[in-house]
Amino acid sequence: MKLIMKNRFWLFLFVVVLLIAPRLITVPYFLHLMILALIWVVIAQGQNLIQGFTGYVSIASAGFMGVGAYASTLLCLRLGISVWMAMFCAPFITAVIAVFVGYPSLRVKGHYFAIVTLAYNLVIFIILNNFSSLTGGEGGLTNVPRPEGFSFAGYRLSFDGREAYYYLVLFAAMFATSICALILRSRVGQVLLSIRQNETLAQAVGIETWHYKLFAFVLSAAFAGLAGALYAHFIGFLNPEPFGVDQSLNAILAVILGGSGTLSGPVVGAFLVVALPEYLRVADTLRLVVYGALLILTTIYMPRGVVPMVVAGFSKIRAVLKRNK
Repeated sequence: MKLIMKNRFWLFLFVVVLLIAPRLITVPYFLHLMILALIWVVIAQGQNLIQGFTGYVSIASAGFMGVGAYASTLLCLRLGISVWMAMFCAPFITAVIAVFVGYPSLRVKGHYFAIVTLAYNLVIFIILNNFSSLTGGEGGLTNVPRPEGFSFAGYRLSFDGREAYYYLVLFAAMFATSICALILRSRVGQVLLSIRQNETLAQAVGIETWHYKLFAFVLSAAFAGLAGALYAHFIGFLNPEPFGVDQSLNAILAVILGGSGTLSGPVVGAFLVVALPEYLRVADTLRLVVYGALLILTTIYMPRGVVPMVVAGFSKIRAVLKRNK
């Protein structure tokens, strides 16, 4: 009971810090990075569903992010739909595509599944690059609109600035994390964890595992589509570059670095994936080399991720303190 209360306290404190962050951050670029990090939280939580909970590594998150980004943008620019409605539709459009590609893909396991999803990401990226009449190709799409402002309790909320958009993506990140928490504590979550531990045994007791795997894959894609829509309407310019395979690998790294299969791990991993490259800009030309080396060392020496390592460290400290008493 005491442990639960402590966890709730730290969770409450973390949420409070996020809520007041725009007031504490004085440099606009840092707020820009915070918005990107929260968008990555949405992607990482989706990636954690299929990778951390189910044990299947998908290399298609950035591709689905691109689908959501272009779907929302094109609905606004070509059909004149409001940004709110377009952002609402984007994850559903992405989910429908994920159903069609996930149904055959999830018949294979292990490395074969990863290779298949890698191929999907490549196909999506090629289509976005070459279907110029629709996507604008490498030149991209300009003037992607921000969400329309509205009045609430006598206060006019405009999303033209960074602060209001920060709270929008914060809500999206909290929503994605809450959905994952509900799934993890439900029967569906327990089945997903059993698939990760021993899929053959789960099938032997009568569980139709591919139904649950498809659910995790489709919801993961929907989160990526939502993140893509948030990204597109924040940046205001859209081209295929951010949706390549390297960004899908970053989504996998965010889950691994933070802690695969945990709720807080993807949050920590998302912030690390955004913050580390920026922090290492002082290394100039060696930045990517140092970044790559840090990722390799972290993967080797912290295979369970940052969050499980910190929790284990605090547990050992508590045990030592109890013995000394």
